[in-house]
Order: sequence, then structure tokens, then C-alpha cells
Amino acid sequence: MMAVNRYRIRHLAQQGRPGAHRVLALLNQTDRLLATILLGNNLVNAALTALVTALAIQSFGNNDTVLAIATALVALAIIIFAEITPKILGASRPEPIAMATSLVLMPLVRFGYPLVMVINGLVSGLIRVIGLRKLTEPSQQQAMSPQELRTAILESTRLIPSKHRSIMLNLFDIEDLTVNDVMVPRNRIEALDLESETQTLIDQLTTCFHNKLPVYAGDLHNIVGILHVRKAMALLSRNEFTHETLRDALIEPYFVPGGTPLFTQLQYFQENKQRIGLIVDEYGEIEGLVTLEDIIEELVGEFTTHAPGDQSTGMRWEEDGTIIVDGTAPVRELNRRLGIQLPTDGARTLNGLLLETLEDLPDAHVSVKIADVPMEILQTQGRLIRRVRLGRPQTKAI
Repeated sequence: MMAVNRYRIRHLAQQGRPGAHRVLALLNQTDRLLATILLGNNLVNAALTALVTALAIQSFGNNDTVLAIATALVALAIIIFAEITPKILGASRPEPIAMATSLVLMPLVRFGYPLVMVINGLVSGLIRVIGLRKLTEPSQQQAMSPQELRTAILESTRLIPSKHRSIMLNLFDIEDLTVNDVMVPRNRIEALDLESETQTLIDQLTTCFHNKLPVYAGDLHNIVGILHVRKAMALLSRNEFTHETLRDALIEPYFVPGGTPLFTQLQYFQENKQRIGLIVDEYGEIEGLVTLEDIIEELVGEFTTHAPGDQSTGMRWEEDGTIIVDGTAPVRELNRRLGIQLPTDGARTLNGLLLETLEDLPDAHVSVKIADVPMEILQTQGRLIRRVRLGRPQTKAI
């Protein structure tokens, strides 16, 4: 009875199984249930011992050998048939056995209530005397922590498809992430500058892969609005594309404070009916850009559509066990795509991780190993590490 999965029993009860309802009712009064089981078990064991001893003395006489043999046989029978076998059966098929035995236990608990109350009163008094508290809320003890629930999901390999299991695990991980972890960094944002020539803007729009673009005036920190590219295409088709009409087609930008929890931002997107947000720091300067798709990808995995030239789409180890990546690549993306475990509690890009580790601006052809991943800096540009060769971590022999 006590080995049953309470969540499984609740599920069966919701489906209308009467046995499951009885089991839940018994589990909600665990103190009375345990007292009844232990009381009945000890009474039966004591009565069986006395009965067999009396029969042995009556049949074979009252001597030490008869008493020893009778006691040994009774103990062996109790251990085999009343202890080990029932417990093994109960542990192997707890739900069916619990629902079957509830037919007997339910009336025993009800009619044995007066005696059980007396015994529980004595036990409660003894517990108070020795300074312990009585555990009267078994349902609270059964509540699963997030870590326990995560472990249960990981172990449910035969019950939950791997893709569904991955999404559920991502839900736990997303609680520890912020918009800064998934944002497109400032230097990788594709945006339009209103101070550019008209032909330059047209060329950028006709080769753009995105359906929305931030628009700024002179400096990226001076965001004017967000442009739906299809509106700009409509202006082009009517030969009405000018700086003035482009400005009129803009919608108000949506700003997101840096450090906003990712799940919270998902709710904000839903409440404000937005799909794209510009992340700003405490001084109001642009840090990056986050979209609804970026957050959804954290839950369900990468989408198949990517911008042309996106190096992350073909990110895989070469035959010699190395790969050349951009220094601005996010650490979390490298971990996910290459199956490595670079630290993510500090810098968010590979460039930042290397600078944080070396504590200096390195020259090209400097090598370092981080989290068992050998790295060689191939190219630097000013204060930025441009290209890095990574080596596949060696598998450790057990």
C-alpha cells in the first residue's frame, strides 16, 4: 500500500477507478492505516505463534525440543509467507495489489478506529516526550521538488518520447536563463540607418532575410522604430520609397531591460502582442535583440530556417576532430551544437570566455584548454578575437 505511486493513483482515480479512490482515502489517513496494519499484523503473528505452540505441546509433549522446533517453524512461515513474499509482490505490482487489499483495509480501518485512536494517543504522547514532532501531513512529504521531478522525467525513457522529454527538461532550464543568454548581440543585429542613401537602403532591403528590421538614425543606440519589410516592399512596388515614407511605415520599438528572465519575457511577449524586442542596459544603450522565435527555440529546439551565411547552420566537427568558429559565437550555442560543456556562468560568447580566461588581449596562435576543449586563436582584430580553432574533447577512459 505504501509503495504505490500517488500520482499514478490520482490519475486512475480521475479516470473513475473505484479502487483508486479507496486507496487515496486510505493514504490520506496514513497514521490510522499504518496503525491498523501493524496492529493486525502483530495480533495475527502472536495468535499464530501461540496456536502452533499449543498444538505442538498437545501433540508431542511439553519439552524444550518441541518448543524450539515449533518456534522455528512458525518464525520461518511468518518470514516467508507474511513478510518477504507479500512485500515483494507489493513492490512489484503496487497499484493492483493496493486496490485489491483496500477492500479489506477500508472496513478494518473504520471499525478498528477506537482501538487505533487509543494506540495513536499513546504513540503521540511518547513522541512528544522524546521531543519529536508527529508527521501528520503525508501528502506534503510526497510533493516532488523541481530536482526530483527532473530526475523522474530523465528516468521515464519508456513512457515519454525523447522529444517530449527534451521539451520538458528545457522548461526547467529556461527558469535559469535571461534574455541576455539568447539575444543576438549588438554587433550582429541587421538594421537600417535612416541617414544612409536611398539606394543603399533599397539594396539592403532586397537582400534582407528577416521580415522585421530595427531602424536607427546615425547610431544603433538611437532606435527610431521597427520596420515590417513587406511594407517597404509595397512602397518600392508603388515607387513611393523615400526616407519620409519609410519613417511613416515604422512601428514603435519594444524595449526589454537586460537581465529579464526568459520565461517572464515570453509572458511579456504574449501580453503585449510583440514578437521582437531590443534589449537595453541600465544606461538605455542597446545590448542586443531577442525575438519570440529565440525563446521558443530554447524550448523545442532549433528551427530549420536560418539566414543565408549563418555559420551556425553547418557547425559540426571535421574529420580531424577540429572546427573553426567565429569568436562572437555564443557559448551556449557551441555547447548545444558541438556537444561540449564550456562554462556558461560567466561570459556569453567565445570571445568573452577566452578574454576572461586569459585575462589579457591575446595575439594570434595562442592556445589554451577550457573544460577539456583545446582552443587555438587563429585571428584577432583590435580587441576582438575573430576566429578560433576548437578541438574535440578526448573521451576519458573509465
